[in-house]
Amino acid sequence: MEITRVFDLLPYYKETFAPKEDALVGKEDGKWVKYSIDEYIEASNSVSYGLMALGIAKGDRIASISNNRPEWNFIDMGALQIGAIHVPIYPNISESDYKYILTHSEAKYVIVSGKDLLRKIEHILPEIPTLKGIYTLTPVQGYPHLKELIQAGKRSAAPEKLKAIKESILPDDPATLIYTSGTTGNPKGVVLCHRNMVSNFRGVKHIFPVDQTCRCLSFLPLCHVYERNNIYTYHILGVSIYYAENMATIADNLRELKPEIFCTVPRLLEKVYDRIIAKGLKLKGFKRAVFFWAVHLGLHYELDRRNGWWYELKLKLANKLVFSKWREGLGGKVRVIVSGGAALQPRLARIFTAAGIPILEGYGLTETSPVIAVNNLEPNGRKFGTVGPPLKEVQVRIAEDGEILCKGPNVMIGYFHDPALTGEVIDQDGWFHTGDIGILDEGRFLKITGRKKEVFKTSMGKYISPQPIENKFKESPFIESIMVIGENQKFAAALIGPDFEHLRSWCKVKGIEYTTHKEMIHLPRIKRRFQKEVDKYNHIFGATEQIKKFELLDAEWTIETGEITANLKVKRNYICEKYKDKINAIFNT
Repeated sequence: MEITRVFDLLPYYKETFAPKEDALVGKEDGKWVKYSIDEYIEASNSVSYGLMALGIAKGDRIASISNNRPEWNFIDMGALQIGAIHVPIYPNISESDYKYILTHSEAKYVIVSGKDLLRKIEHILPEIPTLKGIYTLTPVQGYPHLKELIQAGKRSAAPEKLKAIKESILPDDPATLIYTSGTTGNPKGVVLCHRNMVSNFRGVKHIFPVDQTCRCLSFLPLCHVYERNNIYTYHILGVSIYYAENMATIADNLRELKPEIFCTVPRLLEKVYDRIIAKGLKLKGFKRAVFFWAVHLGLHYELDRRNGWWYELKLKLANKLVFSKWREGLGGKVRVIVSGGAALQPRLARIFTAAGIPILEGYGLTETSPVIAVNNLEPNGRKFGTVGPPLKEVQVRIAEDGEILCKGPNVMIGYFHDPALTGEVIDQDGWFHTGDIGILDEGRFLKITGRKKEVFKTSMGKYISPQPIENKFKESPFIESIMVIGENQKFAAALIGPDFEHLRSWCKVKGIEYTTHKEMIHLPRIKRRFQKEVDKYNHIFGATEQIKKFELLDAEWTIETGEITANLKVKRNYICEKYKDKINAIFNT
């Protein structure tokens, strides 16, 4: 059957793939709870009936605030089948953002995962004028459970009515309203229609080398369009979806489930790599020498055997002695890892691919459903340091000022209740202006070189794009986070957040007593060690791009403390204001 609306995935799955018990799987009380496609369809239909009984009609907004779990899919498909618009919200945003999103979206019902999240928002719910009710996914005294909605739906089942509603829903009808956590101001509500999302998961399905015999592990937030699109892609391929218990159990879940694929963000890959290197540093003698010989080899890996037969022979030995253990740590069956959401360090793509764990980096935005371009495993389909070729139905061109423009069926309808803002990013010819700067390497591989709004000019008239500099410096195991500054100043400088776990280990090796983060970053010896790292990476850049001065920070940047957004983007203006005294000290001394 043809898939033209998102919910068409369910009957397609049932008609196309052999029955299996684990179409969707979540963990409850330490046990994996499995749902077949028939159970998935039945639960989704019951949600549809339940929402219909509540008076929800086409165009109404249903909000969800939840971790990844099968019930999220039931709500998603159940709402979409009756033409309602799903508004998925991050579980870790601020109270003010919750209030803004629920009010701005005019949500009629909100479904919350449980007590902890409910505690964050229950006192603001009476202030949401359109809100009619709330349901929870785990029992909370005084609130109805999702099972009650499902049971009500079963009692009021109206298959013919549901069928008629589904047939009335068009590909260009809105499917979801996703709020992007902007680095300034209120979140923007991105309206995506069924055609947007269907075009995107159909456009990327060829890059996933998996089929109905395979499993995936899902742990990125489903409220973000990136993982949501991945889930839809798994549906169209018949892949069994297992939701990780939480972010802390990912490593255990990988070893237990042995998935063939998972999607991630660079930040997690960096942490995986750092942990692997930390284990290597604990080795002694010959084992340590072999480990780092393999690492050095992997960091020089080139695609298509371009390093020659002697390199490939050494790589075969390295795979047997060292990299095979890396693969075992990820379950032993991973065919590919897809990375998105932020820039990936090319060295990570190289070494993991050398280790027999191909990493495919992609690029996109919420406004583009999300994928614009992605590397793939086809001949000449990938290049390190790029985000791959654009999808077949997506046009990309580079504007005169270097901005990446995109046109295609993946581009959003617009921003909710904000035609003026929509007009600022989608021009009269239908080109969406991404705000990112890039080039088309070899005329076909898209390479991101910076963010248009983040490019700044020094007082000497030199333009600096901070993102490539920051991405390179974060290769250092000592550096967890960094923000390059220097607008209208004589030179570039940086605020650096240390990787305190690595710093603690280094201090132990050097016999330095570790007290507190605040005390350690002021020790002259620690400052000299970070200066050594800065000097090391400065050599890669031109004189005007080099970091002349830096300040170490005594705390990590988190979503909760406000330095990064829910999708892990740096809030530059907020950080500049928070650390204005340190910034003034850098440039006034």
